This record gives sequence, C-alpha cells and structure tokens, in this order.
Amino acid sequence: MAIINLSLLLPILLLALSLSVVFAVDPSTLQDFCVTAPISQGTSICKDPKLVEANDFFFSGLHLAGNTSNPVGSKVTPVFASQLPGLNTLGISLARIDIAPWGVNPPHLHPRATEILTVLEGTLEVGFITSNPENRHFTKNLQKGDVFVFPIGLIHYQRNIGYDNVVAIAALSSQNPGVITIGNAVFGATPVISSGVLVKAFQLDRTVINYLQSKF
Repeated sequence: MAIINLSLLLPILLLALSLSVVFAVDPSTLQDFCVTAPISQGTSICKDPKLVEANDFFFSGLHLAGNTSNPVGSKVTPVFASQLPGLNTLGISLARIDIAPWGVNPPHLHPRATEILTVLEGTLEVGFITSNPENRHFTKNLQKGDVFVFPIGLIHYQRNIGYDNVVAIAALSSQNPGVITIGNAVFGATPVISSGVLVKAFQLDRTVINYLQSKF
C-alpha cells in the first residue's frame, strides 16, 4: 500500500485552493490600467498607455431615466467594460435600473458577478433563489436608501410594488458580469429548445409551451 506523504500533500492542496480562487475572479493586471476596445472579457490587447485619455475612464448618462414602456416595465442601463473601456481588468461595473409602477426586472442571473443593489427612489420587492435541492427563496421589500445583495450565479429579480417609479443602482463584481434572463433563455433560445423537452421539464401542455415560445 502506498504511503501518502502529508508534508508533500499539504502544499499541493494549498496550491490548488489558491488557483481556484484566482480563476474565480476577473483577470488582474500588472500595470495601472488596461484600456481596450473592443472588450473581450479582459483578453484584448491593451491600448498604448501614452494614447489613453480621461474619456477612457468616463461615462455620462446615468442621470437619464430608462425607457420602461415595454412589456415588463423596466429598463437596465449598464456601465460595463463595453460601455466604459477603463473598467477593463478592474473587476467592477455598475448599472442603473428603472422600473415603472408594478413593473419587474424579470428573473435572471449573472454568471460572473455578485450584485449589490441600492434603492435611490421608490419601493422595491427583491428576491433570489438558492441552488438545488433547497431552492430556498429569500425576499425583502426595500425602501429608499436600502441595500440588498444577490450572490453570484443565483436567479434573482426585482419588482416595483409602489405607485412611483423605482430607481436603483447595482454594483457588480465583474467588468463583464453577463446576464441570463430565464424566460428569454428557455423559451426564446435560437434555435428553439424542443417543445417535447419543455413539456417534460415544466409539466405543461404542448400548446402552452408553444404559446410561451411565441411570446419570446
């Protein structure tokens, strides 16, 4: 029987743990900044620092209300690295969220970021769901000045439960957090997911599945 040398095993385990932590966040930089265009998740070639200017670190427009005249009654205005090149490799971004009375920011997830949300105006219901098998639902009603956090990769949503417009600012722990809106992804995939798969998955009649696919 082989004998495991614990003195050798411990450094290997520590190295593996450190690597898992490193790869769990956005890539770091060995210089002050890495302004790029276009953005490709931090892998683009950096712009010559001598050609970088203040506008590369500047974005204007979050004072403008988003257009919520759509079926869900909400609008997200992102400030990711694709809108603000100076964010590249810095591992942060933000967004403005506007929600009309009784509108929703539909259930979605960010595969690469935790989100922390601050309500600036209005009354907001928020919630997120934990992973299988618990699928525990955490929900809270927020007022102006309240803060709520959505852990990375978990489905979450926001709903305006008041009679005034909601304005919120979300900060995210990635320059390119990504977003997967559940309804769009499941019922609006291209090419479409077979209705037979969705009938089994959701235990719904095929006509209902076909209707949902037509809506997305």
